Amino acid sequence: MPRHIAVIMDGNGRWAYRRHLPRVAGHRRGAEVVREMVQSCADLGIPYLTLFAFSTENWRRPAIEVRLLMNLFRLLLRREARKLHENGVRLRIIGDRSALDPEICQLIDEAEALTRNNQRLQLNLAVNYGGRWDIAQAARAAMAAVQAGDLALEDFSAAHIARHLCLADIPEPDLLIRTGGEERISNFLLWQLAYTEFYFSDTLWPDFNRAALEHALHSFAHRQRRFGRTGDQVLEGDCSVSD
Repeated sequence: MPRHIAVIMDGNGRWAYRRHLPRVAGHRRGAEVVREMVQSCADLGIPYLTLFAFSTENWRRPAIEVRLLMNLFRLLLRREARKLHENGVRLRIIGDRSALDPEICQLIDEAEALTRNNQRLQLNLAVNYGGRWDIAQAARAAMAAVQAGDLALEDFSAAHIARHLCLADIPEPDLLIRTGGEERISNFLLWQLAYTEFYFSDTLWPDFNRAALEHALHSFAHRQRRFGRTGDQVLEGDCSVSD
């Protein structure tokens, strides 16, 4: 069973289009599936779930759709934070908050504060998030230590960037699921996915259910994760991982 699952939730718009509904109907149904996914992961004992909700590139979408998505996000923060708390779920929002509405930022702060001590499941929502942005902001933070004289430039390493990344304090994803039939990672967790197993599903996100999740977990369970070692080393029990 993976410790950390990451999901690119793709297919909301196509789901709505096939039913002759507005795209927002697909996003609303997709939000309901998020609730079901959280419950399934909690039931299965998976401690970390990271969902790609809105990318840095999604601002390029039609303005009315962006506005509807932000309104939906605002509504979910108001309605779901208490339910997450009651179910022992910790909520964290990762991404660049500078472009978000101040009211949304306040709701994020309140939801994170309310659920901070919960330990059943940690739900990470990536909002205005991009993998390149994540690496850049981590590199800036690391270089600040060099400029301050706390770190010699010749000692600078990948580890100094890694410790400043979003989600640096939890295990990197074991499994990435992307729904909707596309097979790319779309600037999501670029650094963190270095050794993640990928699972691509043709199922549109609004149709992704507990059975579909279990199918992905079944596929993951039959993979051999080598982390640069040979298959024989893994079978012999050499589980050391070098940075």
